Amino acid sequence: MSTTVFNKVRIIDPSRGIDEVGAIIVEGRKIVAAGKAALNQGAPEGAKIIDGAGKAVVPGLIDARVFIGEPGGEHRETIASASVAAAAGGVTSLVMMPDTDPVIDNVALVEFVLRTAKDTAIVNIFPAAAITKGLEGREMTEFGLLLEAGAVAFTDGRHTISSALVMRRALTYARDFGGVIAHETQDADLASSGVMNEGLYASWLGLAGIPREAESIPLERDLALARLTGGAYHAAKISTAMAAAAVTRAKADGANVTSGVSIHNLSLNENDVGEYRTFFRLTPPLRAEEDRLAMIEAIKDGTIDIIVSSHDPQDVDTKRLPFADAAAGAIGLETLLGAALRLYHNGDVPLLRLVEVLSTAPARLFGLPGGTLKPGALADLALVDLDEPWIVSESGIRSRSKNTCFEGARLQGKVLQTMVAGRTVFSA
Repeated sequence: MSTTVFNKVRIIDPSRGIDEVGAIIVEGRKIVAAGKAALNQGAPEGAKIIDGAGKAVVPGLIDARVFIGEPGGEHRETIASASVAAAAGGVTSLVMMPDTDPVIDNVALVEFVLRTAKDTAIVNIFPAAAITKGLEGREMTEFGLLLEAGAVAFTDGRHTISSALVMRRALTYARDFGGVIAHETQDADLASSGVMNEGLYASWLGLAGIPREAESIPLERDLALARLTGGAYHAAKISTAMAAAAVTRAKADGANVTSGVSIHNLSLNENDVGEYRTFFRLTPPLRAEEDRLAMIEAIKDGTIDIIVSSHDPQDVDTKRLPFADAAAGAIGLETLLGAALRLYHNGDVPLLRLVEVLSTAPARLFGLPGGTLKPGALADLALVDLDEPWIVSESGIRSRSKNTCFEGARLQGKVLQTMVAGRTVFSA
């Protein structure tokens, strides 16, 4: 049984409220000691000792919203390639969206994902199953069987369910089976042909806009249904101040509600679209700066529970088009931590809270292992130099698709090593 000791390292463990210099001892697949006291234990004979002075260890990130091409779109991303990209970003577990071809809406597809991940992935892959068959928003899937097969949540991915009755039934059934409904809200009629945030800048560019109300109106409906049913509802990606206010009210009312935000809506705003840069064509769109700042405040006050990469690989053929014709979406697994650390370095969000929303909270929300450095837990962790600067380059991207919003960006905070169940899966 191999033993690794991370010595004199800064330990960031939100599950125990710890931010201290100490040692972490990993034996085999598990953590056996982690904290200040472990410094005095001494290294077991034959252990591999890693000098962590000036470095930090965080629980492996858990990315709860990742789109992968396999099956049906392997040219964009496979389960294997996504896992390599995840490991490079310090992500040890990810929740895979059901937007595949065919859709992950039956037991056989859930089993396919789990089997393929076991054979080819170097990080933990957890499939989310579709709420409705074919993501069509009409007929519900078999929640009980899908959970039994290994699905960890229910979502229609990029699609918004227009029927309030279907959503009510979904929340009710999910409640009875102990499942979570994760829903992305965008009213198709209000969004119409919009391609970026509605406002003065969209007018200058001559592009059709998507109003904030396109997000908040279906969200308000969902929150009302969550109150009605008592079901566990997760607003998958909010992007506006009014959406955050709606979630705050629902939580105050006692509804079983959580929410997430994409790293893009935390790091960027509508001005980044620049001169029709299609890598910034996203859903929800990049909003105004006041909305971005509202998202940061919502993380600090607990309105937003998790940050996701919303990793959505698109190939050259779907991105190198006029802005209005380009596919929406950007990759984000490899830049998730670096971009999020901007909030720490700017003094916007404390480091312990930032790691919580990237790791501990998603583990708790979706009932996943990980998100902790406590003794006895599986050794899913990342060794990070919080201060090391690096530049995102296309040549360094491990994802099969290169559609990053951060190409050429200067980020501060680099993953040096990623460990999954005690096995090093990435080393810089």
